[in-house]
Amino acid sequence: MNPAWWREACQPLDNAAMDQARARQQQLTKPTGSLGQLEGLAVRLAGLQGQERPSLEQVAITLFAGDHGVVEEGVSAYPQAVTGQMLRNFVAGGAAISVLARQLQASLEVVDLGTIDPELELPGVRHLRLGAGTANFARQRAMTEAQLQSALQAGRDSALRAAANGAQLFIGGEMGIGNTTAAAAVASALLGCPARELSGPGTGLDSSGVSHKADVIERALVLHNLPMAEPLQALACVGGFEIAALTGAYLACAQQGIGVLVDGFICSVAALLAVRINPQSRDWLLFAHQGAEPGHRAVLTALQAEPLLALGLRLGEGSGAALAVPLMRLACALHGQMATFAEAAVADRPA
Repeated sequence: MNPAWWREACQPLDNAAMDQARARQQQLTKPTGSLGQLEGLAVRLAGLQGQERPSLEQVAITLFAGDHGVVEEGVSAYPQAVTGQMLRNFVAGGAAISVLARQLQASLEVVDLGTIDPELELPGVRHLRLGAGTANFARQRAMTEAQLQSALQAGRDSALRAAANGAQLFIGGEMGIGNTTAAAAVASALLGCPARELSGPGTGLDSSGVSHKADVIERALVLHNLPMAEPLQALACVGGFEIAALTGAYLACAQQGIGVLVDGFICSVAALLAVRINPQSRDWLLFAHQGAEPGHRAVLTALQAEPLLALGLRLGEGSGAALAVPLMRLACALHGQMATFAEAAVADRPA
């Protein structure tokens, strides 16, 4: 296996299918552009799927979980034990993403990359145990080179499983107490943006807690000499196992030719990493929503992304992306099932 597989070429979009989809949009019984973003979305999906009339029956959701050593610095409103407890909730069907996956009839895979409980063993969870969470990045690198490589590969493996199962769309979710701190640190390193502009409440910090979180991140960026860092360096120094796995999954999906629907702030930071590592991957990324974390807007702007929804979400888990799937399915249905002017015997606008 190529040790730098993430730099391998991504699949090209099917421009011919996109041209055909655009031509069909011009023929449907509606004023040109009247369905707004839904029209462009259908055309984009045609390019991703290589067919004039795309569909989204097969949706694969993978949730990556991992703990974060930086929680020792008091950057989260919740204890780290919640990560492992939520893994139980995911496979028991009680979490938001579990409910949404059932409603969408989507597959849901849960991957434990490393929680603080090294003996956690749950049926229905892939336990990879890369470590008892990452190290405290306020004091040392978050992960070793071997852990980074393994986390990226874990994401790739999930994408390969999705491809083997015929997925038409991949959604990555995340769970890990402290991971908004890691995401903000990575984003700050990549964007050269002060941590105070990117740090938010996460699971519920008050204003003093957010200020403390930003201070922790700023000290870590100085410790690791990360301003405007190379993406893999930033990921290894201040990232998280689940952020690395999401990055690997997005890159592998682009290489396999599977469209990706990116969730909220943490997933968008992983998308930014993927694009910085392999710019070709950008073509395969769609963005579900703009969340409530203040850093999300900056990351979306850097990616030139137009999210489909803005609902004030900050749950994570891939839940915002799952909520956008029905809208995408309706975009496909409108594109594929509306009559053309000729079929409906409706007068078209003059040429």
